[in-house]
Amino acid sequence: MIHYGREPDQFAEVRFPSGEGPFPLLFVIHGGFWSAAYDLQHISPLCTALTSRGIATCSLEYRRVGQRGGGWPGTFNDVASGAEYFRQLMSRDRRVDMGRAAAIGHSAGGHLALWLGARHKLPRDAVLHGGQSPWLTAVISLAGITDLGDAWSMQLGSGAVGRLMGGSPKEHPERYSEASPIELLPAGVKEVLIHGREDDAVPIIQSGRFFQRAQAAGDKATLFPLNGIGHMELIDPESPAWNVVAKTTLEVMGVK
Repeated sequence: MIHYGREPDQFAEVRFPSGEGPFPLLFVIHGGFWSAAYDLQHISPLCTALTSRGIATCSLEYRRVGQRGGGWPGTFNDVASGAEYFRQLMSRDRRVDMGRAAAIGHSAGGHLALWLGARHKLPRDAVLHGGQSPWLTAVISLAGITDLGDAWSMQLGSGAVGRLMGGSPKEHPERYSEASPIELLPAGVKEVLIHGREDDAVPIIQSGRFFQRAQAAGDKATLFPLNGIGHMELIDPESPAWNVVAKTTLEVMGVK
């Protein structure tokens, strides 16, 4: 565990494969509808499995709704500052190839990963402005929430989006414009979306619409819709979906 800030939940778990490297670096962002009820432990099997295949993983924890500083804008600031901290730290580590740095996220973590990859598109006067060129080579979204406005309308997670954003799109249109990945296209990074057709937590239409708009905007986007797969299978190395997740991630990271 390595802390990137002073708050208890501003830390990451970093895992290295055996050997000298250099290994590609994958930022991992867990889901749970941005709620304090869910932490990074449930995505640890994914991290362990990918690390065993030759990928260094950095699983980011962040302040969530229900915790002091969680929600808007703290959750976003934590993901951004955490990624930047470890980008600088790992750039000095000979075991890491920062030329092959990417992010992967599940559910709400998929939203945050896509947002992290597009944050540089925000204008200078934006609350969440990043102020730098993109440095991630790709983002992988596993059943990710890509459109916060649409997710608010569908009341995903029993109103989780409203709790994250502090209100509705009508009340805070500027927040939704800054925080919704679909509003930041084209991001200029490769986007891979994997989504189960039987997902009843985050409907696959979230990935489908993002994929269509990303392609239309000129991004290199790919969508893998998986038959017979629900929501949690995508982060379970023992599930039928894992072969697609692992194979795709290894290809994106340049691991043979």
